[in-house]
Amino acid sequence: MSEIPAGVNVETVFLVEAQYTSDAAAKRPAVRPEHLARVAKLRAEGTIIEAGAYSDRMSSSILLVRATDAAAALAIARQDVYVKAGVWGDISARPFGRVTAA
Repeated sequence: MSEIPAGVNVETVFLVEAQYTSDAAAKRPAVRPEHLARVAKLRAEGTIIEAGAYSDRMSSSILLVRATDAAAALAIARQDVYVKAGVWGDISARPFGRVTAA
């Protein structure tokens, strides 16, 4: 007997957390449209499941990413303009069990 009931699936995805740099507030406006367009494109393709930032004073953003492993999830985040522009600094990725209907 499985511990996962019929009709339920647990999909392994990756929770990516990207920390904002100390000067992110100044750097973000110039590149935010490009960043949001990329996130929307990756969502439409199914690579990003969810994306957003904490509502505090720019501590970090969270992405739920479909990837083969943590390294691939990190690569997706590191290709973002926020990294190139210095908006995001430290980035981490952890496996996350996403519950869905089968």
